[in-house]
Amino acid sequence: MSHISPVIWQFLVNWMTHFAIIPPEASKMASDMDALLFFETLVSLFGLVVVILLVVTFSSMYARHRHPVAVQIEGSTLLEATWTIIPLGLFLVMFVWGAVIYFRAFTPPPNAMKIYVVGKQWMWKAEHPGGQHEINSLHVPTGKPVELILISQDVFHSFSVPAFRVKREAIPGRYNTVWFEPTAPGTYHLFCTQYCGTAHSAMIGDVVVQTPDDYKKWLDESTSGMSLAQNGERLFASLSCAACHNNRPDARGPNLANVYGSKLALTNGSTIIADDEFLRNAILNPSQHVTEGYAPIMPTYQGQISEEGVISLIEYIKQLDSNYRIQQTLTTTGLLPESHAKSAPAAQGVK
Repeated sequence: MSHISPVIWQFLVNWMTHFAIIPPEASKMASDMDALLFFETLVSLFGLVVVILLVVTFSSMYARHRHPVAVQIEGSTLLEATWTIIPLGLFLVMFVWGAVIYFRAFTPPPNAMKIYVVGKQWMWKAEHPGGQHEINSLHVPTGKPVELILISQDVFHSFSVPAFRVKREAIPGRYNTVWFEPTAPGTYHLFCTQYCGTAHSAMIGDVVVQTPDDYKKWLDESTSGMSLAQNGERLFASLSCAACHNNRPDARGPNLANVYGSKLALTNGSTIIADDEFLRNAILNPSQHVTEGYAPIMPTYQGQISEEGVISLIEYIKQLDSNYRIQQTLTTTGLLPESHAKSAPAAQGVK
């Protein structure tokens, strides 16, 4: 909408932002959502004015002193069709417009930068692929699509950044995604908008938008020295996952090299895509989907691995592009102290 009349649009946005009616527009999709909001507001105001005018006009025209005796008024097909078709057309315009924005808002671009966000009572924890960790803060660059993979560790939470026009639920046991593309450097409020317990109002934070150069500097200064995939490899080794997932002829678990994104055949005859959700369920609820050709002998790791640990394992499996990498991990497992190597039973399934 802003490209139709830039002057009027900037006036409206600046005026409403100044009086705190709407938050600032700090993402690429914010203007599209605001345009729909303005259109809906104008339609509602127009309808309100029409109804008020009709009430005042008819109250005057058909007042008792003018018509002491009631007058029969016949219906008008044209009038009834008019007040039905016009509002219907406006509602359909808003529906289609909103649907287009909705599908765009929940369809991340393929080149989006992925960041995991775990909600828990009462804080947000961001996990960057490079190993950077943040509590109640999220650093992102301008001009780059950012996809957030959300999950809750306990109860329902809702990740909301008003300046980006972003709101998405963090649900226990399931990954949700939302994306945005920041356009203006600055610090923006982050809220939980789902009542999640006694300290719900304290579950707030900041999204820090930086220029690409400043963001790269922050990444370099904030690294823990080990990426999520590297953390996942250590966890994979300590849990002795490679004892079953090793691509040997007698392996009790399926080969994990290049498994991410592939289509797997299951023992019940169905197929499934090995995405993030599948890998998480395979770790915490392995009996739900058993790979064809293998026995359901893998135990659950529910309660033994945190959500952050599951994320690290998933990132490691994503990067398993060869059996050589698995053999390296198997060698690492053999070098671990005996107490660590036996910390978890070897089993079937995807860990």
